[in-house]
Amino acid sequence: MNVRRLSSAAAVAAVLAGLCAPYAAAAETPTATAGSKAAAHRAATAPTTLDTLSRFFARDGKMSLTAAAPRVQGDAVPVYTLSPEFVAGRAGAPVAQLEYLASTAVSSDGQKASLWTVPQGTTWKVVNIATGDDEARYAAAGASRLPGGTVFQEPQINAWYVQKGAAVLPLDEDAVKAVGARGTTLAAYQRRVQRAYGDKLPGSAYAKSGKAGGYGQTPEEARAQAAAGSAGHGAGTSTAASVTAGAGALAAAGLGAVALRRRRGVNQV
Repeated sequence: MNVRRLSSAAAVAAVLAGLCAPYAAAAETPTATAGSKAAAHRAATAPTTLDTLSRFFARDGKMSLTAAAPRVQGDAVPVYTLSPEFVAGRAGAPVAQLEYLASTAVSSDGQKASLWTVPQGTTWKVVNIATGDDEARYAAAGASRLPGGTVFQEPQINAWYVQKGAAVLPLDEDAVKAVGARGTTLAAYQRRVQRAYGDKLPGSAYAKSGKAGGYGQTPEEARAQAAAGSAGHGAGTSTAASVTAGAGALAAAGLGAVALRRRRGVNQV
């Protein structure tokens, strides 16, 4: 698998202490309405966010702060991830749940970053800046391949899919490895993820044992892990290291973000 990196040295998870709560602790579940997208866009284009982006893009001396000239392009896109209720086989459960809205930022030299926004109180805030533009690219790819479908990620293997009705189609190489190039049915996909993760859901013995956080690592666990200076180990997991410039920029802006683009192995749910 190709690991996307924040620096030339390593895949990065730089987590900051004393910042605002991550998206999992937001006061309400994000909704992909026109109003929420507009609010997410305002948060992404706020002067403090753009200033932070300048520092983010200029990390490791890639360019000067003034030369970065970041801009936000396009609309915020909803980002869905595999639903525990679907894995558990709950009747009527959708395949994925909405996690956050993502906006794509671009620097003057072509670097791209994804700004993750969630509702906190009465406003929307940026809680994470990640390298690249996966969210926007896969949203566009899914809309092209299966118009009107739900684009979602299976984070345990970093696979992206689009689902509509009974069809689940792959959008990247990891998804192709999981369901084949022609995709699969929703029922067959549900059986596959239930076999893979059904015994690792919240409340399971696996989750209670503390093994990789049970079903998916929570943002709080990721923060604690990186704050302790630990790196993930095991199949398919990239190592983590600090990016001082990027982390410092986020802290200075008070965005409560982690500079993160991390992949998890299938047996590290």
